[in-house]
Amino acid sequence: MTTLEAKPPVTKLPRRRRPRWQKVGLGGYIALTIMALLSMFPFYWMFIVASNGTEEVSKIPPTMIPGPRFFTVIENVYKVVDFNIALWNTVVVGFVVAVAQVLFSALSGFAFAKLDFRGRRGLILFVIGTMMLPSQLGIIPLYMLVSGFGWIDTLNALIVPALVTAFGVFWMRQVIDAQVPNEMLEAASIDGAGVLRIYWSIVLPIISQSGFVLGLFSFLATWNDFLWPNLVLQSPGSFTVQVAVQQLKASYFIDYALNLGGAFMATAPLLLLFVFVGRRLVSGVMDGAVKG
Repeated sequence: MTTLEAKPPVTKLPRRRRPRWQKVGLGGYIALTIMALLSMFPFYWMFIVASNGTEEVSKIPPTMIPGPRFFTVIENVYKVVDFNIALWNTVVVGFVVAVAQVLFSALSGFAFAKLDFRGRRGLILFVIGTMMLPSQLGIIPLYMLVSGFGWIDTLNALIVPALVTAFGVFWMRQVIDAQVPNEMLEAASIDGAGVLRIYWSIVLPIISQSGFVLGLFSFLATWNDFLWPNLVLQSPGSFTVQVAVQQLKASYFIDYALNLGGAFMATAPLLLLFVFVGRRLVSGVMDGAVKG
């Protein structure tokens, strides 16, 4: 007859208490709530004016309850400009630019961070230096170049100049230098992998979280860009969202309900996007901050 040995009692480790500075009190929650309400108020005010009419802008005290005219205003927006085409053009340009910036910026950042070639330090300093120049300085030469290629009033004029940016190259260089270990690259090289194979199979999977954040930032920047699209796009079939909203402005009278209704339609997709990817965006930013 076998006897069962008694198991030693399991001792629970004491629960680790958070440091006092990490605890958020009632005042912190109140402050965060106020900041959230202030951030959302402009968006809500656009909806209020669009649903109540232009006279709501000068009304004192203002009405804070939505009215019944919102869908009528949306119909008027579609009578002035084809918003669906503008949305589609913006999504296409933003998606292509986001993917291209991640791939090209990561490839350039990988070269600056891990490859040894002559002039590497000088080139990265030059890239950083271009970030200090205002983008408006290059508008006239860029317009002449785009016009020479025959890209005026085409989406190529928006996509090609934004395929890679100095900020993306610098950020990817910092991320790859911090997150990709040299030992892994050396092991892949010994196994016979080339530079492009290492980049595609090792570097990109490791930096996928930071790449997603860069792609999302690029998409948002493309969505909100107005100056350059307003210069090169001329026909309604090639308008982006911001240019389409600008077309809602009349020459002698500003219909605030119509304009803010269009602005609401241009902003709502970004809010929906943030609802779905906001958590991943924050984790990607924090991941790069902790590892970098």
